[in-house]
Amino acid sequence: MKMTETKTETEKVLLLSVDTNEYDNEMSVQELKELVRTAGGDTQGVIIQKLQKINPVSFIGSGKLAEAELFCHNQEIDLVVCDGTLTTTQQRVLTKALKTRVIDRTVLILDIFASGAKTAEGKLQVELAQLNYALANLAGRGEEFSRLGGGIGTRGPGETKLETDRRHIRRRKNALEEQLKSLQKRRENMRERRKKDSVVTCAIVGYTNAGKSTLLNTLTNSGVLAEDKLFATLDPTSRALKLPDGRDIMLIDTVGFISRLPHLLVEAFKSTLEEAVCADILLLLADASDNEVEEKKQTSLDLLRELGAENKPIITVYNKCDIAENSYLMPASKNSVKISAVTGVGLDALLNLIAENYPEQTVEITAVLPYKESSLLSWLHSSALVLDEKYTEKGVYVKAKVGRGSVYKFLPYISAPSE
Repeated sequence: MKMTETKTETEKVLLLSVDTNEYDNEMSVQELKELVRTAGGDTQGVIIQKLQKINPVSFIGSGKLAEAELFCHNQEIDLVVCDGTLTTTQQRVLTKALKTRVIDRTVLILDIFASGAKTAEGKLQVELAQLNYALANLAGRGEEFSRLGGGIGTRGPGETKLETDRRHIRRRKNALEEQLKSLQKRRENMRERRKKDSVVTCAIVGYTNAGKSTLLNTLTNSGVLAEDKLFATLDPTSRALKLPDGRDIMLIDTVGFISRLPHLLVEAFKSTLEEAVCADILLLLADASDNEVEEKKQTSLDLLRELGAENKPIITVYNKCDIAENSYLMPASKNSVKISAVTGVGLDALLNLIAENYPEQTVEITAVLPYKESSLLSWLHSSALVLDEKYTEKGVYVKAKVGRGSVYKFLPYISAPSE
């Protein structure tokens, strides 16, 4: 698909927000400003309206719409970004009234993802998310999108001139999904190889711009891109790390979380986020210098729960303590630590915590399980790594790697345990 050319100058942006008390509006608007900055824009103003519910026709009320129209005219605004998801009608009404380009929060995040994706999988995931958004908002949008030039919200392989019909979009979607399945299978195979080789993994997760890439660089002396902007990392990066007790672990940097992350983005990046689900240990990184540190930590925990990773060992890491004025207020718990990935403060304590949470070592066993012990076989498939399995006259022959503490379950049937 043809990419639209982008502007090089900084775009002047106006933010529109409706406060319905459904979420922390102040935090959301601040986050939207950061998203605009990351996309290359300059927020000139913010118009917030308190309403019981969003106006279904114009997003904001008529009075605030008139205020926004005047602001756009006087400040020569290039782009209006709405802190929410716009319907076709809302975007059409706003575009006509404000006489400038109008996008919503989802399109802004998609634009950042489009400019940040580097690997083949990352680019495919972005395009798929863009197509899903376009398909859901296609009706009545052909005219608006055909007029788009360059600028924020127009980047990426999925942003085409939308005279493209649904059939063409669906056909492209199907092709992308097939390509992603192939890449996801390759990622799954890599994870299986790690398990077979007894490689223990530790995923660094958390809110975007909390310092995950900086921590990975500091701990492993690697050169992963670390920038002061949202979603600097979209593609997972792995680096080996030796713990103080001599054991090895694989650190994985992952895509950052964000509040109200659009569901289509969660779906598109699920295979990337699965690196967190499949890791043995999670480092939940939180920016200690952020006034909303606890709220953003909770956002990360909520997304981990949605992904099914809440039962993993989670170490809460309060980063940027060297510049945090409120660090003394942070809750103390057994599995949390305060660090600075830049200065190195607290990293020894962090490494010790990782060592304490290191998963139980595994033992390779071979056994013949009687057919009446089907529950043991089911347990192996759900809680261990089955390397080989054959059905014989005496029972099911299995070779598997199980935790040392679980070997006793199989003692009557083990033929030759080995390290």
